[in-house]
Amino acid sequence: MKSLIKGFIVFFVIVIVVLFGFIFKSSSPADSDIIHINHWQIAWTDHLEPQPNTEWLEGLDNWTDVRAGDDIPVMPSTGMSQWIKIQLPELKGNSEVLLIEKIYGKHIVVNINGVSIYETQRKFNYNLNSILVPIRAEESKQTVYIGVSANNKIGIFDEIKIGDYQSLMKDFIRQSISDLILGSTLIFIAVIMLFCSVFLKYVNMSMWFSLCAVIFSSGLLVLTYSPFVFWLFDYTSTGRLLVILFDVALFILLPSFTFFFEKIFGPGYFNLIRWSRKFLVGYSTLCILVLITNEIASNRFYNVYSLITTQFAGYIIIFQFLILICLLSIYMIKGNKEAVIFFVGVLSFTLFCAGELIWYYYNDGYYKLFLWKVGVICFLTSLIIILGRRFAENHEQVVEYSKQLEMFNNELQRSEKMEIISELAASVAHEVRNPLQVTRGFLQLLVEKQQSSDKVYLSMALEELDRASGIITDFLTFAKPEGGKVTTLNVLDEFIHIEGILIPLANLQGGKITVHIPKNLYVRGNSSKFKQAFINIIKNSIEALKGEGDIQIWGYEETTDVVLHIKDNGEGMDEEVLARLGEPYFSNKTKGTGLGLMVTFRIIEVMNGQIHFNSKKGTGTEVIIRFPSVKLEENVTG
Repeated sequence: MKSLIKGFIVFFVIVIVVLFGFIFKSSSPADSDIIHINHWQIAWTDHLEPQPNTEWLEGLDNWTDVRAGDDIPVMPSTGMSQWIKIQLPELKGNSEVLLIEKIYGKHIVVNINGVSIYETQRKFNYNLNSILVPIRAEESKQTVYIGVSANNKIGIFDEIKIGDYQSLMKDFIRQSISDLILGSTLIFIAVIMLFCSVFLKYVNMSMWFSLCAVIFSSGLLVLTYSPFVFWLFDYTSTGRLLVILFDVALFILLPSFTFFFEKIFGPGYFNLIRWSRKFLVGYSTLCILVLITNEIASNRFYNVYSLITTQFAGYIIIFQFLILICLLSIYMIKGNKEAVIFFVGVLSFTLFCAGELIWYYYNDGYYKLFLWKVGVICFLTSLIIILGRRFAENHEQVVEYSKQLEMFNNELQRSEKMEIISELAASVAHEVRNPLQVTRGFLQLLVEKQQSSDKVYLSMALEELDRASGIITDFLTFAKPEGGKVTTLNVLDEFIHIEGILIPLANLQGGKITVHIPKNLYVRGNSSKFKQAFINIIKNSIEALKGEGDIQIWGYEETTDVVLHIKDNGEGMDEEVLARLGEPYFSNKTKGTGLGLMVTFRIIEVMNGQIHFNSKKGTGTEVIIRFPSVKLEENVTG
């Protein structure tokens, strides 16, 4: 999994390098044969006449000179249309075209000497257009009239290009294709991440899916914002769908990004991040409901929809990023490395996006946002780096837990071997000591009655019997169960360690462990032995799951006892097996020896505890353990 994350990050970096290459290449100087027109005249009318004659057009009042980059002409009154007059230069051939990369309007008509040569009319709310109109050599020096109508944004505000079709088209596509590549690539990456999620454990799913949503929605925003995409596809059907997809992508991006931030840094001070995420989820839900209502009502509620989803959204984005930057600054001061990475990404995104949004509103919407795409790339890169760090840390944690588990397993095996030796020693000592004592008694009687030199040999035999008795006493001392160093144990603290050791084992088998134990439960015993006993029990529950399942652990105080429950939904046991639990060398496992539970029973017995099993075949097992409770005051006074 670690190599998969590394490969994914390398792939993403390569994609970024290629995309930046396209962006820089697209900003290369235009062909020297292209003519740039940066001035024209405009006039206002009450309505747009689709096929006006030249006399009518020239008869319009108040033709006003306009230059590219000048102040935006103000619409005299709502609903008026604009006519734009351009003088064509000397044309070299019949393969010339007129390119307007950025023109605002829903209904656009291009007329040369009273003849309409181009017309487009959109039925959806997206005013930004790119148009490419073929012109012929015989139209040199003639006047081009461009009629535009729209609800609000209207007109041309960048220079107009005239040139050879192949050169101009190549330049136009080169400058526009980066949007298509960037958006499609981000969507493709999100889809690949979604397929990779099958290799993840449930603990990482929420972060992974939220990052998928952020990357997917970012790609969809880039793709559906570009005029080039609207130029490529049909304006009436696909265009309306593209507008809806842009809005939906924005509604997904805001809460999913905040949720990812919350999973990394927590709820924040005063639960600020959590409340912010809940607000954004509610806001996005409201926007989607208004979107559906507006579509069903055939766009009759567009003004309300635009106010909620356009004006409010921009202010919310700016405010949200200001909050996140403030929180990240605090986290960075505290030395959080992930906060530094996140801050760089968010700061890049904020400088590009928030700056452009402010400039966008300053120009009343007559501005095409484009720098935000660079901010998106920087921002997504920081998110992926953070997620990669998290996976690497989780992997290292699992390795550490595995080492600890191996250590405890080794201690457990050694303890089981010692228990076996103890059982054998106790059995041998008990069986041999009695005959030796009887033999010693008879020899002692013979010594008292014996007067010859044989008395010396009998005395030597008695000495050897005493030595054998001492050895047997040592065996009995060794066989006696000892609890080790006994202290007052906090049950919750012990289970935090046990849980940390066994969760990786449970996750590897698809299981889940949940622990609910109060802080104020205390018992007397040896910490190592206590852990050993409960690791044995919980490991049996994990092995009984046979795949996915839950192990629930909880505890409470009942009168003078501390009661602990361990319950699983594994394969369970029948009554015959339950009756023999704890017997030496009995196990219902194929390769089991039964020593684990035998040791567990002995440890609980030494701690003056009791253990009881409830189980039924096919429904799971519940283990109930009771220990004498120790009050905290007793611990302090002791």
